[in-house]
Amino acid sequence: MQGRKDYTEKLFSFQLSSRVPKENLYRKLRETLDLSFLYKETKELYGKTGNPSIDPVVFFKLLLTGYLENVTSDRKLVEHCSMRMDVLYFLGFDIDEELPWHSTISRTRQLYPASLFETLFNKVFTLCVNSGMVSGHTQAVDSAPIKANASMESVVLKVPASSIDNHLKKVEEENQEGKKKNDPPTSVQITAPEHHLRRVKKHQQNLLDNPVGAPGAAHEKAQLLSNKTYYNPHDPDARISVKPGKARKLNYHCSMAVDTAEGVISHIQADFADGRDSQYLPAISMQVQNRLKKNEMVMTDLLADAGYSNGSNYNFLEQRGITGWIPVFGKYKPEIEGFPYNKEKDEYHCPMNKPLPFKGFHTNQDGTVLKIYRTATKDCKTCPMKSTCVPNKTWRQIIRTIYDEQYLRAFSRQHSKRGRQMKKLRQSTVEPVFGSLTHYYGLRKIGVLGQAGAHKVMLMAAIAFNLKKYLKKGGRKPSQAFFEAVIDTLQRHLLAFSTILANQ
Repeated sequence: MQGRKDYTEKLFSFQLSSRVPKENLYRKLRETLDLSFLYKETKELYGKTGNPSIDPVVFFKLLLTGYLENVTSDRKLVEHCSMRMDVLYFLGFDIDEELPWHSTISRTRQLYPASLFETLFNKVFTLCVNSGMVSGHTQAVDSAPIKANASMESVVLKVPASSIDNHLKKVEEENQEGKKKNDPPTSVQITAPEHHLRRVKKHQQNLLDNPVGAPGAAHEKAQLLSNKTYYNPHDPDARISVKPGKARKLNYHCSMAVDTAEGVISHIQADFADGRDSQYLPAISMQVQNRLKKNEMVMTDLLADAGYSNGSNYNFLEQRGITGWIPVFGKYKPEIEGFPYNKEKDEYHCPMNKPLPFKGFHTNQDGTVLKIYRTATKDCKTCPMKSTCVPNKTWRQIIRTIYDEQYLRAFSRQHSKRGRQMKKLRQSTVEPVFGSLTHYYGLRKIGVLGQAGAHKVMLMAAIAFNLKKYLKKGGRKPSQAFFEAVIDTLQRHLLAFSTILANQ
């Protein structure tokens, strides 16, 4: 006989805890994660009168659910949570209780400082350390652009700095009598030097007068935009950046460090997208070192790609006792063909055995310090190879970085057997983590405005990622074999570092 289910809505009376399975992610999360410290951390952010705010623990649990479920919209997040019994149990809400309004989540996110999100990240990282998931000694660093909540179609030209200064001066003179001392400015203008604006105007005209490609192609605007002369008024912190083979977008720069033991994220931060990878490495390594030190761990090796190659970075890592497995960028040459180097005399010799002694230092506009080696004018003047060596100059000159020795050591590590192993380790560690954050933990796009907001988003995505890894491991304590492996690795790296110091 055919069955038929008749549905009549009833008033349920049951406990959510009885309906959520023991192995459910959110049940285990509720039993594992203690967020009671948030009450003390956020107490000073609220007054003593007025309507009660959203519970800080509920707020962070809502955010955490959003990144675990890959839901980035606050409005959709509230709708999603209200239909999930396991999530309601995790949040501490009954099935007939109304969740906080979505705008309350947005306002609270702006209210809480980034340091509070970092405190939560540190708590979760410590959980991973205590369960033996973090080795500490080897960290892999990488970065990626994350799309900002701003459109390239809305960028506007910056105001010339001189004209805005004259305008403000005129307004101040006209309103000096009636203006109050503490009145805030009526508007904020982002300026650029006039010579930058003149240069981009000329460049625009050249491109329009000499179009490239098929008629009507929509490439002209993308070629004309620059961070020096354009900005987005909706989100001024977003920066124009481009990856090879992709269109220009307004992005934020996400830098991340991952422990190589089990892929736990040890650091993450949001920066402006127009900066180089290499300029962020010192701050990242210091943050990771401090976080590991608080957990009684030591970093001895750092893995990164050639984007972090920089003489000052190599020197910085060596000074802090860290071996940098960072490939040297392609333009660097460990030797100059035909010009052998004498380390004791600090000079080169040309093919005719004439010396090129050290003459002094030169500083570029970006602050890079270089060493200058140069022959004597009389040596080149009478040299039979002058027509092929220096046909248009009176001497032969060699320019080298002041960090040449650090580059040579990095170059040697890069081409060693262990260097190739470290490259594979980096590729198999940090790059899959970036892919997971992008596709499954809500980091495809930054849904908030400003660098501070982007930093909070990245921290919460990393917290969700680490927590899920921790729960999969089951919070087991590290074994004796794990401690023995860590001690063996530390001894090996201390021996290598002592050898480097002895050779200097």
